Amino acid sequence: MRFERLSNDQFTIFLPFDDLVDRGFTTKDIWEDASSVRNLFSDMMHEASSELGVELEGMLFVQVHLMQAQGMHVTVTQKFEDINWDDEYVEMKVTLDESKEIIFSFEEFEHIIQVVAYLSSIGLVGGKVYHLDDRYYMLFKEEDIKSQSREDIIAVLSEFAYPSIITSHRLNEYGVKIYTDQAVTQIMSVFLKS
Repeated sequence: MRFERLSNDQFTIFLPFDDLVDRGFTTKDIWEDASSVRNLFSDMMHEASSELGVELEGMLFVQVHLMQAQGMHVTVTQKFEDINWDDEYVEMKVTLDESKEIIFSFEEFEHIIQVVAYLSSIGLVGGKVYHLDDRYYMLFKEEDIKSQSREDIIAVLSEFAYPSIITSHRLNEYGVKIYTDQAVTQIMSVFLKS
């Protein structure tokens, strides 16, 4: 689990799926088992509090983004109000959101060329490629995946890259667009001609 302070009253937590599995959770549990989710959030808030030196009090606004291959990205905003809350009680309003996008981060463009040959062989043709902060990113939206197995795509990408917590919004705004659509097909035709 990674913590990052954004401001005096806001921080983020990134919990990779491996950590969720180590804690005994599945994605299904997060959507369906409310009591387990409350316990997980309670543990996360206590760990964040001690790690970042933040005293959590009052109302917390929690946004949770489940990212397909990456894990859970949680943004916590603490809103201070002049209300006397019970010291043992922290109120949370939680919004769960699941991303249907798959985003992987590559060290070199050569790794993208290598993975494209495998993605093409399983019938994938779409995707986008970006460059941001000395890294390359491949983004696949739901319409790019169509009938292919999400798990197969993630497995192939994991051999060459790492799941990214960067959002498509950040890539679109700050990243250099290398391929804006049909990235697999375009890279195959340019770099892997038969």
